[in-house]
Amino acid sequence: MPRRFIRRDNWEFGGTQPAPEESREPKSRKRRLATTLAFTTLFFAGASLAAVAGDQLSPYIASDESSEAMASETTTTTEAEAAPAAAEETAAAPEAEATAEAAAPEAATPDATAPEATAAPDEPASDPASEDAIRPQGSNAASPATGATKAGRKPATRAQRARAAKEALQWKLLPKMQKAPAPEIEGPPSAATIWLNSPLPDPTPPALRLSTKFAAQLKSAARGAGIHWAVMLGVLRARGADGRFPADRGTLHKLAARLGSHGPTRGDWATIVAYAGDTRFADRAAALARYDRAVGLNALVKGLEASKRIIATRLLSDRTVSIYAGGRNDIIANKVDVRVLAMIAYLRESFGSVTVSSLISGHRLYARPGVISAHIPGHALDISGLGGTPIQGNQAPGGITERAVREILFAPAEIMPRQVISLLGMGGPSFPLSDHGDHIHIGY
Repeated sequence: MPRRFIRRDNWEFGGTQPAPEESREPKSRKRRLATTLAFTTLFFAGASLAAVAGDQLSPYIASDESSEAMASETTTTTEAEAAPAAAEETAAAPEAEATAEAAAPEAATPDATAPEATAAPDEPASDPASEDAIRPQGSNAASPATGATKAGRKPATRAQRARAAKEALQWKLLPKMQKAPAPEIEGPPSAATIWLNSPLPDPTPPALRLSTKFAAQLKSAARGAGIHWAVMLGVLRARGADGRFPADRGTLHKLAARLGSHGPTRGDWATIVAYAGDTRFADRAAALARYDRAVGLNALVKGLEASKRIIATRLLSDRTVSIYAGGRNDIIANKVDVRVLAMIAYLRESFGSVTVSSLISGHRLYARPGVISAHIPGHALDISGLGGTPIQGNQAPGGITERAVREILFAPAEIMPRQVISLLGMGGPSFPLSDHGDHIHIGY
């Protein structure tokens, strides 16, 4: 019997049963249509996004293209000119200066958009191009653009080149500073005093002046005890009682009674020694008393400057005060500082007479070459005699010069000089100079 072959579909052997033709075809068309529609939608959406992105990126692309074009053009130009510039650099140093001068007008109108253009002209250049531009002429430095290109840096902007040229021109035209005249220095370096040659303020400001009420109480207490008010005030100042009210009324009367009990006829120094029992204290207190007596109570209340005319008139009319004709004219013309006048009055009170050999007139202009003397503005005086004894030939220890220097060093702070020059050195502002054998120089 012949064998019959029966066709079995793949599903019998575990495969997938194929769908009938009628049901497969309509399903395939729908699928293809949906797929086509989806891809079409994605295509147009992507095109729209690309168009929008292109519109937004077009300015940046254009600027990048222009920058690349400018950079390539600059690089080409500098590479073409680098060789001739390097060859002519050594021989054309003056031409480099001319270039800096020609570029200076550009610095006057720098690019407003560049922040470097607003920097101060004396600030050092911070960019490499400016540093290359202000190098010395002797160095083998290329121009700013060439140096920047060779180093692989971006070429300098117009504002930076203008700034570098301006700085180079300023370095070239910078004037030499004029040295101010050196202050006057007299004496050895270890004890030198510097003179500023400027007007001095009132040596007695209001805080150092006596109160009017205290001055009246002082005079009343001294008159009642039969002593001079200057002695009482000298004792108070030597004790350290300063200010406008050195003591109250009760203290003044007690002090006057104790000083008066020793008798005024023995002299100020002896009276103070008997009161205090200390010669050093007596030296200080007696010197302060002589100063107070010399300038007067009115000057201690109103200040030395306010009493300058009174002090000057008293000195010019005093026969024991010898002042040469030129110096008298200096005082009359109000050219002499009040400290100098007070010192003359103080020395006259201490020694009975004083001879002034130099104030302003007749003194040389310069203390040394190029330095104006302190005598010229009226801040110094020279004393050639005291108590009828000349300074010349009497500068040995224990003589009139030593006594004078000691008295000057006991003077109050208001008129304490900054220089006391003779042949003797006694410390403080006192020091010797060999050319001061005939006078004592006192300077402020």
